[in-house]
Amino acid sequence: MGYFLKGNKKYINARFAAAEKGQKQAYYDLGLLYSTGQGVKQNYIEAHMWFNLAAMNGVRRAKVDRADLAMEMSSNQIAEAQRQARVWQTGHQH
Repeated sequence: MGYFLKGNKKYINARFAAAEKGQKQAYYDLGLLYSTGQGVKQNYIEAHMWFNLAAMNGVRRAKVDRADLAMEMSSNQIAEAQRQARVWQTGHQH
């Protein structure tokens, strides 16, 4: 996935559009993008939020990746990511 995504705004925009529609794979993909900085600025809070949304929607791999990521984050960062996931979920119920 790495080389293909560098600077590929069309792919990233498509993932956001799919997330807006509640597609759980898009949540996971956005978590991967933000956790690695592929095509977006690396942001662990944002990545954790997307992995959290994916995990809540049944993406098993997201639980593992979220836990791995959490080991690199402070408790305040994790709390903020969880807050942002709740806000997203509240505003995007399908």
